[in-house]
Amino acid sequence: MKIRPHKLASVVRRLGLGPEVTYSRRVEVRDGQVLVVRALEEKRIYDVMELTTGRMAHVGKGDVIVGCLGRRDALQGFVGRIPESIKAGDTINLLNLGGLLGNAVSENRDVGHPLRCEVLGMVTRDGVGVNIADAAIPEPPAEAQVPPLIVVSGTCMNSGKTYAACEIIARLTQRGYTVGGAKLTGVAAVRDPLNMEDHGARPVLTFHDVGHPSTSGLEDVAPIAKRVLRSIQAEAGKELDVVVVEMGDGVIGRYGVETILRDPEFRSWIRAHVLTANDLVAAWGGVRWMAENDLSLDVIAGPATDNSVGIKYVEQELGVAAGNARTDPDAFVDKVEEAAFTRTRA
Repeated sequence: MKIRPHKLASVVRRLGLGPEVTYSRRVEVRDGQVLVVRALEEKRIYDVMELTTGRMAHVGKGDVIVGCLGRRDALQGFVGRIPESIKAGDTINLLNLGGLLGNAVSENRDVGHPLRCEVLGMVTRDGVGVNIADAAIPEPPAEAQVPPLIVVSGTCMNSGKTYAACEIIARLTQRGYTVGGAKLTGVAAVRDPLNMEDHGARPVLTFHDVGHPSTSGLEDVAPIAKRVLRSIQAEAGKELDVVVVEMGDGVIGRYGVETILRDPEFRSWIRAHVLTANDLVAAWGGVRWMAENDLSLDVIAGPATDNSVGIKYVEQELGVAAGNARTDPDAFVDKVEEAAFTRTRA
């Protein structure tokens, strides 16, 4: 059967699907499997989705959408799981802006309930079910070099990680560095990678580019992260001075940030580590967590440094440099640049 979807979600962007897709009412249930669904309602909150172009579009009742199966564990959003079985006619939820589909098991009052959709079937090509892993970038050579890394971690989602990463990218690019970008954990969406590109990073790769719709629930995300990073130099076509890496979610969470930061090889590539914190308790806890895991921390940013109260506490009580990407981005990046290219890490 064929159908012309109203909206292709960004999670399927690498597949190059046309305006018309073929689908089967038989559904294979596995991570990344691409489905066609119909919106059963129209919401006023969390009522948009991200298209393959990166544009945000309102989802109306009756809209036919192409997305993919995946898991989500958002502290400030939805929690969803891939059901054990799916058949045409079942109801499923839209779990994120990027088009992740699954059964919601927990909601968030700030965004309401996740959009309910009717499953129409599974997208096929030549009679075979389509998975986003079909369009993953090739496996890089094991000996591929990884440029030095500036890592931006956070104490939680929405703590200012992307903003800080983009200011680092923009100002280092202005200062003559060749900069790549990566997002290694989270749920697939193109908003953050496109933002990195808009600030000068070339190339920008994510876990999504190697075939994963989400890093939630994976036992060890480090191999995926290292595959992404080994691919960046080849994609760049030139030697990069640094790659600015954003860790989606928080250092404590369900998206595998801890498994990456604890990996010895990954640690050897880090030249500077920035932590964004929402408040001073988060900053204190982040410093303690890093120390307990033998991780160096160079700069604390985010809302905890929005004024002099937070900056003084971080620097005087926690003994870590503080900078704010919003109020004084040049001074913030000065500290990051010094840590990455001047100081010798302990």
